[in-house]
Amino acid sequence: MRFAPSPTGYLHLGGARTALYNWLWARKTNGVFILRIEDTDVERSTEDSVQEILDGLTWLGLDWDEGPFLQSANLDQHVDAAQELLETGHAYRCFCTKEELEQQRQEAEARKVAFMYDGRCRKLSKDEVEAKIAGRVPFVVRFAVPRDPGATVVFEDIVFGRQEKRCLDIEDFVVLRSDGRPLYLLSNAVDDRLDRITHVIRGADGLANTPKQALIYEALGWAPPTFAHMPLTLDSKKTKLSKRRHGEVVTIAYYRARGVLPWALCNFMALLGWSSGDAREFFTREELIEAFDLSRINRANAIFNYVPGDPKNWTDPKLIHFNAHYLRTLPLDELLPCVKEELQRTGLWKDSYDHNERQWLRDAVELMRARFHTLEDFSTTGRFFFADEFRVDPKAVQRNLCKDAHTHAYMSQLAPRFQELSSFDKTSTEETIRSFAAELNVSAGLIINGCRTTVSGSAVGPPLFEMLEAIGKERVVNRLKQVDRMIAVCG
Repeated sequence: MRFAPSPTGYLHLGGARTALYNWLWARKTNGVFILRIEDTDVERSTEDSVQEILDGLTWLGLDWDEGPFLQSANLDQHVDAAQELLETGHAYRCFCTKEELEQQRQEAEARKVAFMYDGRCRKLSKDEVEAKIAGRVPFVVRFAVPRDPGATVVFEDIVFGRQEKRCLDIEDFVVLRSDGRPLYLLSNAVDDRLDRITHVIRGADGLANTPKQALIYEALGWAPPTFAHMPLTLDSKKTKLSKRRHGEVVTIAYYRARGVLPWALCNFMALLGWSSGDAREFFTREELIEAFDLSRINRANAIFNYVPGDPKNWTDPKLIHFNAHYLRTLPLDELLPCVKEELQRTGLWKDSYDHNERQWLRDAVELMRARFHTLEDFSTTGRFFFADEFRVDPKAVQRNLCKDAHTHAYMSQLAPRFQELSSFDKTSTEETIRSFAAELNVSAGLIINGCRTTVSGSAVGPPLFEMLEAIGKERVVNRLKQVDRMIAVCG
C-alpha cells in the first residue's frame, strides 16, 4: 500500500483520508505502508509542501514503513517504460502542434461531440516518422489504444465492482511530454510496479483514469494491482471540498492549530466513506485496524457538514463531538503532552508544570477537560487557570456582579475569609461561602455565582469549589480583592 501525494500545496482532508485508509489496510494485513512524493510536476512542486505532508502525517500518527521516496528519482525508469512501449508498438510519436490540436478541438465542439485526438500521427509511416525526428520536429509519445471495435478494458474494483470500458471511448493518451518528461499515468504505473504495490486505494476521481493504467500494465506485461476507489468527500451542497471554496478548514494544518486531537480527526475521517457494520462511532487505534475492511467502503459520496461563517460549528459538528469525546476519555498521560503543546504555543506554559507543579497541572486538566471541545479551550476558556489576565464575559459580569448592587462588595468581604483558612480545599471553601451567605441573609447562589465570575470571568465552568481549590488560595483571594476590575466591564 502507498500514499502518493503531489507536493503542490497543502495536505487536504481528502488526501489525509486516503493516507489513513492505506495505513489501516497495511496494518490490518501486515503489509508495508510506503510514502511516495510524486514531484514530477516541477513547476508546482515545492519543498514547503513536502514538509507539510510529512508534518501532517506524523502529527496524525500515520507512520510509514518505507520512504519518503521522490518520484523524480525514478525518471530514467519512466522513460525506459515509454521507450519499451514505442518498441513494442504500444505507443507512437505524435508530432501534432498545439494549433492542430486546437483545430481538432474546435471541430469537435462544432459537431457537439467530446474532443478525442483523432490518432492521425498513428498512421505515419516509418520513413515519415524518421524524417520528422531527423528534422527535430517536437513530439509527444502517445499510447496506442486498441481500435478493434469489440476491444474493452475490464478490471475489478473492490468498491465499485466490475468496470468495463470500450477502447473506442479512450483516446490515445500522452505518456511522455515533448520535453521528455513522463506524465502521471505512466509514472504512477511504473512506480507502483517498482514499489511492489498490491493495492491501490485512492479517491473515486481516479476511477476514470484506471482503464488507461490497466492498458499500460497489460502492454508492459505486468500484473495490475487491486484497485479500491473511495467515495469523494463533498460539502452539504454536494460540492467537492477545496481550499479555494472552503478555505483553511479543508487542511490538516488547520485542525492542528485549532486544537483537534490527532486520533479524533483520524476516527472522524475513517467514517467519511466507511462503516464498521455496527453502531460503533469511537475506535481506538487497535480497534479500527481490526475492524477496517475494504469491502465496507461505501460507494456513496461522504458529506462533510460545514457551513462557512458559522462561528460555533467552525467545522463539521460531528468532528467537534468526536474531539470533545476524546478530550474527556483519553488517558491523562496521553492528553497532557497535547495540552503542554497548546500552552507553549500561547505562552502559558511554565517549566514548573514539568516538576513541582506537575500534580497541580494533572488535577487542573482533569477538572477542566470534561467541558472542553478542543485543546484551544485550555488557553482560552480555561486561561484563568494559568494566568491572572483572562477574557471576561460581560453578560456574566452583568448578571452575577452588577445586577445586585451589593454583590461586588460581598466579593471584597469574602476575600479575607478565604485568606484566614488554614486549609484551602473544596470542603472549607464551600463551608465558608455558605456560612457567609447565611450571615448576610442572602442566597448561597448569589455568592457562588458572584465568586465564580470574579475568579474565572465566566458564568459556567467546572464545579466551583473544586475550581477554587485548583486555582489556589493566593490567586483566588487576589482576584476577589480586585473585583472592581470586573465591575468596570459593566460600564
